[in-house]
Amino acid sequence: MKFKVILFKDEDNYIVASCPALPGCASQGKTREEALDNIKEAIYGCIEARKELGLPLGDEEVDEVVEVEVAI
Repeated sequence: MKFKVILFKDEDNYIVASCPALPGCASQGKTREEALDNIKEAIYGCIEARKELGLPLGDEEVDEVVEVEVAI
């Protein structure tokens, strides 16, 4: 399975990675590569836990993705 991952730097210059399709699934690393390796492990763990609990595995629970504009 493929999942979209969001990357950003936190206040300590760590790269934070999160997977929007799996709420609460996030990790971090000192480098982009480390963050991506860590989020892959986190995604695997989330999927295994969801299987055990009988929950959807990810994107299939999303009905729609929309983009909104916010004036700032």
